[in-house]
Amino acid sequence: MSFSGFLHVKNTRNNTIATLTDLQGNAKFWMSGGRTGFKGSRKSTKYAAEIVAEKCALKAIDFGIYSVCVKLIGIGYGKQNIVRSIYRTGLKVKKIEDRTPVSFNGCRLPKKPRI
Repeated sequence: MSFSGFLHVKNTRNNTIATLTDLQGNAKFWMSGGRTGFKGSRKSTKYAAEIVAEKCALKAIDFGIYSVCVKLIGIGYGKQNIVRSIYRTGLKVKKIEDRTPVSFNGCRLPKKPRI
């Protein structure tokens, strides 16, 4: 699979941040829910996530990046909407990765002090 850039989309419960990078990992452009004009609780909506991904995809085409690998990170709302809005812009998605970290319960907690 050959693609000319990466689109990292971090989707949290409070915001969506998309970063466009080249193959070496150099950031070319970024967009977030607040930067698109949404404030407060509206940044965490599916619609805001769609707009963020769409604007980042259109900017990728302006930079001459026509095919990307989309890396989704986080447990926020609207992952399917994000990918759908990228497809609608005409940007070719060669690969979709879900890089959400999954905890394995970590280390054991220290025992409670007796009183």
